[in-house]
Amino acid sequence: MSNDWKDRLGVVFSTNPDFNYESGESEGQPTLPPRQQDLKIQLDRKKRAGKSATLVTGFIGTGDDLKALGKMLKTKCGVGGTVKDGEILVQGDFCNKIIDILKNEGYKVKRSGG
Repeated sequence: MSNDWKDRLGVVFSTNPDFNYESGESEGQPTLPPRQQDLKIQLDRKKRAGKSATLVTGFIGTGDDLKALGKMLKTKCGVGGTVKDGEILVQGDFCNKIIDILKNEGYKVKRSGG
């Protein structure tokens, strides 16, 4: 493990010879195939100084797979965004385009909100 000292979570030393440090990261749920995902797309303007952002929620899987999906959506839309707290945020109003992209990738998609 490289930099395992960052993952010790407050434990400095243990006299137990069988002690293993627990990392703060849990394995999480395995990523479901696209057909079993139930994603929700909504337009969000809250706390964004009036600017709109498209929010994709409902993804079940690992953080790396969520980041890969977010990167693909941002690239195909040609805009920036972020992936955090299990959500993909794409800058701008791209609800219809993202719905089309995700349907072509095999995901079940619903539009939520107004």
